[in-house]
Amino acid sequence: MILGAVLAGGQSSRFGSDKALAQLAGETLLTRAVDLLSGWCEKVIVVGREQAPAPTRPDWPRPGMGPLGGIAAALHGARDLGFDLVLTCGVDSLDLPRALPDLLAPAPAYLADQPVVGLWPISAIKSIEEILRGTGRHSVRAFAEAIGARAARAKSPSININTPEDLAQAEKYHGL
Repeated sequence: MILGAVLAGGQSSRFGSDKALAQLAGETLLTRAVDLLSGWCEKVIVVGREQAPAPTRPDWPRPGMGPLGGIAAALHGARDLGFDLVLTCGVDSLDLPRALPDLLAPAPAYLADQPVVGLWPISAIKSIEEILRGTGRHSVRAFAEAIGARAARAKSPSININTPEDLAQAEKYHGL
């Protein structure tokens, strides 16, 4: 079983305001991400926020650990809830491939152009804990390398919203 996890604990420093609550086509990016993962996963959680349109979990081991802290929290949540795998995406990940779980299977794997979009086995918990407790790189790519994750390439790049200009481009792209 796959647990979906929206990583929504970022600082949104380049965006200038809470990116998760930014609107695209009348919906928040957070709601869009939860709905997207709901199409592929038995259950969806939101990591890094206290309020969301799905159950929430804090980053692990604490806030401020970046996307890797969100993935760690999602893996812990999956283990606690009896799931084998976690499918993660950022709150700002749009236009992901329709067959994303198939593209990322078998786990572990991630999208080469957006490493926070990944399919991670709960067996990777020890590795992610060691990385987050260590002094080395706390990046998703370092984690992916440590567990031998495969970088999958989608036929077309997915959209990632980092700035208000990116959001405006996404509005145009979606014909809104």
